[in-house]
Amino acid sequence: MSKHVVIIGGGAGGGSVAAEAKRNDPSLRVTMVEQGKFVAFAA
Repeated sequence: MSKHVVIIGGGAGGGSVAAEAKRNDPSLRVTMVEQGKFVAFAA
């Protein structure tokens, strides 16, 4: 059974946590939940 992480909030902090989690465990399933229309991103 694979591990699954749910991140509440799609701001810069949520994206950083998601990226770090995947770097530490590539098999991890990550779901981000954002209330607004868009999630934060940087070029």
